[in-house]
Amino acid sequence: MEASEVVLKVDLGGLAMRTPVATASGTFGYGPEYVGAIDYSRLGAVTAKGVRLGPWPGNPMPRHVEVLGGLVNAIGLQGPGVDAFLAHYVTHYVRTVGSACGAENVPPLIVNIWGGSIDEYAEVAKRLDAAAAASPSSPVKAIEMNVSCPNVKSGGHTFGQDPAVLAKVVAAVRAATRLPLIVKLAPNVPDVSPYVAACEESGADALALINTIPAMVIDVETRRPVLGNVTGGLSGRCVHPVAVKAVWDAYRVTKLPILAMGGVYEPRDAVELMLAGATAVAVGTATFSDPSTAQRVADGIAAYCARHGFPCARDIVGAAHPKEKTT
Repeated sequence: MEASEVVLKVDLGGLAMRTPVATASGTFGYGPEYVGAIDYSRLGAVTAKGVRLGPWPGNPMPRHVEVLGGLVNAIGLQGPGVDAFLAHYVTHYVRTVGSACGAENVPPLIVNIWGGSIDEYAEVAKRLDAAAAASPSSPVKAIEMNVSCPNVKSGGHTFGQDPAVLAKVVAAVRAATRLPLIVKLAPNVPDVSPYVAACEESGADALALINTIPAMVIDVETRRPVLGNVTGGLSGRCVHPVAVKAVWDAYRVTKLPILAMGGVYEPRDAVELMLAGATAVAVGTATFSDPSTAQRVADGIAAYCARHGFPCARDIVGAAHPKEKTT
C-alpha cells in the first residue's frame, strides 16, 4: 500500500476533516497568518485564537518564556471580540487562504471561545451560530470551548475544574448553537472521568485534550517572576506524555471523539495520540519553530498507515487499547 492510497478523512463529532490534523488555538493566529509557509490543503481544520464577547487586552508583558523542552506563555487571550472577528477576520481568512490554495481547499475554522460567565459563553456561541447559518459558505464549522478561564460570577472558580459547573456551561452553549461543539478540558485534574461525563451528558460532540499546564518561571538573578502575569501555561515537547495519558484515560470512558494536542512535533507524536484514542490531533507550539509541522504530520500519518497496512487513518484510533473498551 502506498501512502497516497490511505484515506485520511475523519469525522470529529460532525466536523468533516480531510486529514486528521488541525492547528491548535493560540498558535496559528486567526488562520491566514501562515499563508506561504504551509500547504493548507494538508490541514483538516484551523483553530482560531480564542474569542470572547468583547475586545480583551490580554496580560502585561513579558508574555512568554522558553524553558527546557517547551514554552510557558501568558498571552491572556487577547482578542478583538466576536463581532470584529466575524466582520473582519473570517472574511480575511477566506480571501487570503482561498487565494493561496483555491477556495475548495480552505480548511474549516474551529472557533475557540471563552468567557467570564455562562451567559457570555452562550452569547458568543449564539453569534457564531447565526453567522454560520446566514452564510452556508462560511468557514466557521465548529466551536471549541476553552473551559480553563476564570468564572467571574462564581468567585473566580475555573469552569473546567468543577464537573457541575462544567455541565452547566456546556449545556448553555449546546442550547445556543447547532455547530459541532468541542470542549477543551483542563489537564490539571486528578481524574478526567467526571469531566468527560459532564461534557457527554450536557451535549458536547467532541473533546479536546490537553490545554496547557499551569507553570511558572523565576529569574534567579532578579529574584522575580519572569512573566508579567507571574504564572502561565506550559506547552511543547515536555507535555506530550501527559497528553497521551489524558487521551488514553478519556478514551476508556467515553464514546465522544477526541481532538488531541500536546507536544506534537513529529508524525510519531500524532500517531501515538491516535493509538491512545484520538480521532484527530492538533499541532501547536511546534508551529513556532517549524510552520510546516502540521502538513509533515499529516503526510507522516499516511506513511505510517501505509507501512502497517491500515487503509484508513481512523483504523488506528484507539488501536493500543484492548479490543473491548470499557464503555
